[in-house]
Amino acid sequence: MAPVITRLDTAGLTLHRDELADLLLAVVRGGSSLGFLADLGHRQAASWWDSLRPAVEDGSLALWISRPADGAPLDGTVSWRRESKPNGRHRAELRKLMVHPAARGRGTARALLAEAEAAAARAGVLLLFLDTETGSGAERVYRSAGWTEAGTIPDFAADPAGRLHPTTLFYKHPARPV
Repeated sequence: MAPVITRLDTAGLTLHRDELADLLLAVVRGGSSLGFLADLGHRQAASWWDSLRPAVEDGSLALWISRPADGAPLDGTVSWRRESKPNGRHRAELRKLMVHPAARGRGTARALLAEAEAAAARAGVLLLFLDTETGSGAERVYRSAGWTEAGTIPDFAADPAGRLHPTTLFYKHPARPV
């Protein structure tokens, strides 16, 4: 059954903040490199989500959540942030595609990605880009969704345990069919 994808405004972000914090903790504890280390606590995770409110409010950050159709706890999220520099307003960075480890393999990542891409196209975004840990499951998702690899940077980010890993850069023109 397809997940229910919902775009959040600031009220929705506030309402779902603790669930989003739980999701972030589960994903980081599952080993995903999202910019956080293993010692991340619930208060820090919730505070990070709170820090996104201004960007959600001004529309520079578009944020979605995913919930199973049966109403179970949310199992995923994705966002993109539009570039604010005058020469880059046509592009946005896809950020923090997360799927709860227990929900992987059910199409949640693909559904979130498709919604974010479609919304980007509707918003006039001509180019999406992202980075993800080289060799990760996320890298396979992006490749299978038609994203193009732009290159790899060695020792780019630490995983939750603090080990450095390379990252792969990808891009996609969301208005163009795969």
